[in-house]
Amino acid sequence: MTGESTDDIVVKIRNLTFSRGNRKIFDGVDIDIQRGKVTAIMGPSGTGKTTLLKIIGGQLKPEMGEILVDGHNVHKIKQKDLYELRKRMGMLFQSGALLTDLNVFDNVAFPLREHTPLSESMIRSLVLLKLEAVGLRAARDLMPSELSGGMARRVAMARAITLDPMMIMYDEPFTGQDPISMGVLVQLIRKLSDALGLTSIVVSHDVAETCEIADYLYIIADGKVIQHGSPDYLYKEGNPWVEQFLRGLPDGPVRFHFPGVGYEEDLFAGALDPTDIDK
Repeated sequence: MTGESTDDIVVKIRNLTFSRGNRKIFDGVDIDIQRGKVTAIMGPSGTGKTTLLKIIGGQLKPEMGEILVDGHNVHKIKQKDLYELRKRMGMLFQSGALLTDLNVFDNVAFPLREHTPLSESMIRSLVLLKLEAVGLRAARDLMPSELSGGMARRVAMARAITLDPMMIMYDEPFTGQDPISMGVLVQLIRKLSDALGLTSIVVSHDVAETCEIADYLYIIADGKVIQHGSPDYLYKEGNPWVEQFLRGLPDGPVRFHFPGVGYEEDLFAGALDPTDIDK
């Protein structure tokens, strides 16, 4: 492949436009993902955060716009080049997506056996190294059904870094986790990013956990980037919509009540005419 990027931007998105049916998911979105940083994509449920990861990975094609990953136009390169590029992108799915018929060791070994000519002794050393990094080396013989939700996510993280990717994408990594598991995952994402020099993209609506580890945030709503910057900047910037989202306020630019006519107008519009009582 040609076109290797040497600058500090691993993923460059320009004028991204994407729709599902008549619904506009992204409308002219620009995003830069910096090399070696943890960048979070945040916003309310249904704003297309997971869709964005699929577009970056080339699973979905935008209507308009350009997505460059390490200098390669994801939607214009040849299929074999895209396949090679994907090997350099780790992915942690929201469900973990472990192979249920394989134990922990074989789940983590799967990418190595599929994509490399390494010997089994070398694969064993690498798998134990990755499992040690997530604290689960001693759990290598367990089946996915024997793992807690937090353990399953950690195994999925070990598998995602098995091929030493340049970038890893996390799709709602904290959803459904108890406080202890969530704290472990938060620390792991930050420590793995720093130790391995990974570029990390975290898609989440868990504000506190994400802001704790993110170097930079993009907040998306209504098909647009509402605001972006460091967590400290966004908390202090004063945008009413961002303030409501980050602090979890029940009312603000996003109204508590679904838009419609006033309550009194709606109530009395259906009231009985006094003349109807005797009928």
